[in-house]
Amino acid sequence: MNNRERAMAILNYQPYDQMPVVHFGFWDETLQKWADEGHITQQEASEWEDGNHADLSITRKLGFDFNWYSCFHWDSMLKPGFEPQLMRQQPDGSREIMNVDGVIVVEKDGAGSIPTEIAHLLKDRQSWQEHYLPKMQWSPARVDWQALQRLPDPAERDHPIGLHCGSLWGRIRDIAGLVGLSYLMADDPALVDEILEATAEICYQGTKAILEQYDRFDFAHFWEDICYRAGPLINPAFFRTKIGPHYRRITELVNAHGIHIVSLDCDGKIDKLVPTWFENGVNTMFPIEVGVWNASIEPWRAQFGTELRGVGGASKVVLAWDYAGVEAEIERLRPLVELGGYLPCFDHRIPPDAKWENVQYYAERMRRVFGN
Repeated sequence: MNNRERAMAILNYQPYDQMPVVHFGFWDETLQKWADEGHITQQEASEWEDGNHADLSITRKLGFDFNWYSCFHWDSMLKPGFEPQLMRQQPDGSREIMNVDGVIVVEKDGAGSIPTEIAHLLKDRQSWQEHYLPKMQWSPARVDWQALQRLPDPAERDHPIGLHCGSLWGRIRDIAGLVGLSYLMADDPALVDEILEATAEICYQGTKAILEQYDRFDFAHFWEDICYRAGPLINPAFFRTKIGPHYRRITELVNAHGIHIVSLDCDGKIDKLVPTWFENGVNTMFPIEVGVWNASIEPWRAQFGTELRGVGGASKVVLAWDYAGVEAEIERLRPLVELGGYLPCFDHRIPPDAKWENVQYYAERMRRVFGN
């Protein structure tokens, strides 16, 4: 068996000879630190993207088999995006920049965290219709068709490749802002419905067009990131009634093309949204961020049964500790692996405080513990 076959066998409760050792990519700052330390080249650090040649090289050096987030991406939101522009230079050296989403953020040299948002162009129906609606139309130009045709057939690849189906709410939140979107939901719910419909239609049409040309993906994938440490950043009832049906429409489409593993990337405490995702065809939770709330596939499996799968759930924080911490984390994963339908993976991108030798040790020990 190759690693693609092993991963898909695990997620489909089929026999396999050994478990692949999987990661979820890296922070740019992590790669630069490792390049400075001499573990990887500057070229690898600067050229890295999920699933590309640099990713494959770094993956091998660390001892992993593949990056789960190896997906075919396409433009599923604003096209074209706004031209970034400097709005104001602050005395402390920080800059107020309007980014590609029409959001004014504060940027500062050396800051690695998410920039602070201070204003949003999308704030009412007029701004939606004038600035955003023209950028939210389906067009085949959203897809790199040549890149699609270069994808290898399943028999020729050693790791799974997914089709990214877009985002139904997370990207809307990115553009309007959490506070602004919350006000819109109260002040103009019809506008929110219109924005959601436009977003979902692009996701559906793009997915449909791609599958009509190439449907040999191993899984389908969504991105949201709409939860934090205490729970969802959206009302679960609204999510169930308004957004759930859009998931169902897309998951039925990918199922019709023979794709039955549908994963979704959402950080934070996702428990209150899992029922909506699961009931509407999303059957693989990722990356199961452990956090301070101790997320795990175990309670979801108890609630939903074996149709609920998972990729993730390995705490990234132990990579900054020592070998003993790594060993303890691997031991914690043992009973979860025994549940089946679960592929351990770090619960986010490997952060800058991760020690190269700890990451290598994790990969080596995972291979020994779950190698057969």
